[in-house]
Amino acid sequence: MTMQRRPADSLDASQTAMAEGLAGNALEWLLNTARTTDAGLVWGSTATDDEVDPFLYSGAAGIVLALLEAQHHFGDDRYGDAAQRGARAIAAAVDRDKDCSLYFGVTGIAFALHAVGTLLNDASAATAARSALRHVRSRFDGQRWGDMFELLAGNAGIGLGALSCGDHDLAILAVEPYLRSADPTPGGVNWAVRPSPPRSHHLAHGTLGIVVALASIGIATDRRDLIDLALAGAADVVARDEAGPDGFLVPHSDPQHRPDLIERYSYGWCNGPAGDAQAFRLLGAITDDPTWAALADRCWHTITQSGLPRRISPGFWDNNGSCCGTAGVLALACDRHVERREQSGFGAGLVDDLAARAITDARGVCWSNHEHRATPSVLEPRTGWAMGNAGIIRELLRFSRISSGRDPAYATAWPGHPIARPVTDFTDHESAETG
Repeated sequence: MTMQRRPADSLDASQTAMAEGLAGNALEWLLNTARTTDAGLVWGSTATDDEVDPFLYSGAAGIVLALLEAQHHFGDDRYGDAAQRGARAIAAAVDRDKDCSLYFGVTGIAFALHAVGTLLNDASAATAARSALRHVRSRFDGQRWGDMFELLAGNAGIGLGALSCGDHDLAILAVEPYLRSADPTPGGVNWAVRPSPPRSHHLAHGTLGIVVALASIGIATDRRDLIDLALAGAADVVARDEAGPDGFLVPHSDPQHRPDLIERYSYGWCNGPAGDAQAFRLLGAITDDPTWAALADRCWHTITQSGLPRRISPGFWDNNGSCCGTAGVLALACDRHVERREQSGFGAGLVDDLAARAITDARGVCWSNHEHRATPSVLEPRTGWAMGNAGIIRELLRFSRISSGRDPAYATAWPGHPIARPVTDFTDHESAETG
């Protein structure tokens, strides 16, 4: 499929309405695929999955947050009510789960419960969030919570989740082990993030995810040692760039982790420049050093010149979601619009692509991803944040607000996603440029 890229000044009311309409129909699909239980609303990772998935990455915790975005955006209490019913169900899962991580375990559940408690003034959800974090704290062994030691499944994510819930003590507990376990490299430092030898470099499973946790918690708690370690970790990744001076592209890992399955270079949030730029945005905001903004610009150059979202080779750009697909890149495009007043049709083109790939059925709108090594290659549509409706909804709603001059802020800030600070007042529609 060839996508026609919009000219730089082409955002208009029709595309704003299209993005909002897509998100609304995708919300209907989520509501229509929910199951009602005694505990509340539950979802599997797909519409046909009978196993309840309560987690942030692929299940109900991420869906609850998408519903909060919808409540915030549309002012429709139907979404808030569904979020509360979903929150009751994920609260019931806390004591049954041993995984404490942000994306696959109890910390992510706590984050979603905390958001419901805060935004909807739901005292039971707030209480459940605090209980979940006590559960997490009780399973700490003094160094970590499991084999993985990074953002998605390890200490860095737990620290960011705790910080987002206001538990600074748990956040510090989670990231202080990085002070004791950093390994010097020619460029800076990195960490052993998994039991096998490869060292990963990016946000999801590697050095930059740890950098974001250290920097976020360091600035929030006035811990200069954590910030300094974050800068050393970022320096290691910058030293590995293979696309300079205009671009920025770092391999997935060294030595390559699972080369039979994982591409050496990616472009999305998880293991590519769309996520790397988020780490650089954060470091720029903390240090006021323009070097980091320049690195974020180089990431954006690589993204916009890569060919995405076209599928230009087998396996290239087969995902629409937030983790390793189009929605995660759209988030960065919107951040750049808010912070830089950047007039670019690239973000609008991403929305066009999501519209072109949307699937409409009797339940609403959803998206299917692809696995080129499998037959059939079309995967079942997913519900959650990482690769499904919940993450796409979040970005479509924000895009529609930004492009119509409304408040660009999310209903609740995502752990590890630096807040975009408007350069002018976005509440003044007449002064808001589109791009």
